[in-house]
Amino acid sequence: MTPLEVLQRYPAHDYTLLGALTSRARSIPEHCFIEFGDARLSYAQTAARVREAMALLAAKGVKPGDRIALMSHNHPTTVVLLIALAALGAIMVGVNPDFGEKEARYVLEHSEASGIVCSLAALATVQAVAGALPARPWIMSNEPNLVGLPTVPGALHGTGDAAPATIGLADDVCIIIYTSGTTGFPKGVMHSQRSVVLAGEGFVRRMHLDPAERLLCIMPMFHVNAIFYSLFGTIAAGATLLLEEKFSASQFWSTVARRKATTVNTIAAVMNILMRRPREEFVPGHTLTKIYGAPFSPEIYRVFEEEFGVPHLIEGYGMSEIPGACSNPYDGERRKGSMGKPSLHPDPAVNLAQVKIVDEEGNDAPAGTTGEIAVRTPTIMQGYYRDPAASAAAFRDGYFFTGDLGWIDADGYAWFVARKKDIIRRRGENIAGAEIDRVVGDHPEVVEAAAIGVPAELGEEEVLLAVLKKAGSGLTEREVADWCRARLAPFKVPRFVLFVDTLPRTATHRIAKFELRKDATLQQRALDLAKMS
Repeated sequence: MTPLEVLQRYPAHDYTLLGALTSRARSIPEHCFIEFGDARLSYAQTAARVREAMALLAAKGVKPGDRIALMSHNHPTTVVLLIALAALGAIMVGVNPDFGEKEARYVLEHSEASGIVCSLAALATVQAVAGALPARPWIMSNEPNLVGLPTVPGALHGTGDAAPATIGLADDVCIIIYTSGTTGFPKGVMHSQRSVVLAGEGFVRRMHLDPAERLLCIMPMFHVNAIFYSLFGTIAAGATLLLEEKFSASQFWSTVARRKATTVNTIAAVMNILMRRPREEFVPGHTLTKIYGAPFSPEIYRVFEEEFGVPHLIEGYGMSEIPGACSNPYDGERRKGSMGKPSLHPDPAVNLAQVKIVDEEGNDAPAGTTGEIAVRTPTIMQGYYRDPAASAAAFRDGYFFTGDLGWIDADGYAWFVARKKDIIRRRGENIAGAEIDRVVGDHPEVVEAAAIGVPAELGEEEVLLAVLKKAGSGLTEREVADWCRARLAPFKVPRFVLFVDTLPRTATHRIAKFELRKDATLQQRALDLAKMS
């Protein structure tokens, strides 16, 4: 089947979350929708649980526009709550369950959450924070418990409660996703129900999903990837979601084999981790044929295609604000290392994305010229919650200005260069820290690397490289510099090299360079190669 034929198998719907689920529940009621541990939920069972959760939430006083926080690792309750809240016109706020009190307080207070559903593992943090919040939110658990905490019913076992009338509309905000804080200040990204459903349908086109697909979900459901791609891509295709509580590198291949996964959505950090894991963890004869993510280095392609036998690696580009903006074509030429072309919907009448490169004045840049990436798409956010100034600054003529630098070649393929904030200014030259990261990350004895700018004696910056090397490696700072000299222009070669035991990360495993920049001791502890020559 073509991606359009996949969508046409099911009744038309109103582009609400419940409408999309109900469309599949009516057409394939007994087909398995979610597998979680030993539990199985069909499409019809999930729709019934959603309606029961609607009854519970309405009884708790949840009204249209209310924000309800969910602080838990992946669980079927997340799916049920998201759709139930949207049906009531309310909004789910995903909160990282590993947050400490300070981080959790910021999100819960900023979102003005009137209720919190949490896992038992996050309960102590929630209880420590909730009492001091102005909204005085109620607290429930998404798991059975012995501590007397009310529990959300309906995730795995039905109650039979009747649902109230559906209120939420396709263009109502249904989810607020807090950015992972690569700049140190998380913003609440608001998306409509239509945006979520369209992104899921776009993922069917991007990965050529069909009803027999078994999508392994290892990314956290408090961020874009899992909700917009894995979850709603599954619903759009009428496929099966293999939900994992969280990513485990050591168990990845055994999980793939045991659960007969065919597709997985990842990010570069996950791929880099898996690429460097002991090969005895790999399980030959697995069923995985498709991986979506970005950016993929030449070494990632080599290892996953040749060693792991995964034939389809699809690179793309998106952000919390603009999910699924670009991708390499599944059924066309894939240019390795590129972000691909603007994403398409299975229905050729729907143009999912428009992408352009603009100069510093906001004018369109010619092909091959580096500038800021700007995107206009039906899956674009509705704005940042409680931040009208940042929302206004992010848009121009309907385009979202990403803060990323890139260029588009003569054939329309887009290429990522760096985050604007990841540009290092050295001796009058602009250096993309991401380029150095990729080059050093390809060293066989390096796990990961992060280049940042540090103050130079005569103004501007010098390049400092923090390197996480493999256990037991005898790699030296000079050897790192030699590796760079052989592959980079002289002005890009780091002056300072520091081996570290860990690198700070965001909730989605990306390196948090803003945390590195805060550490004034890095430059003092690093080897100054200028003094060694």
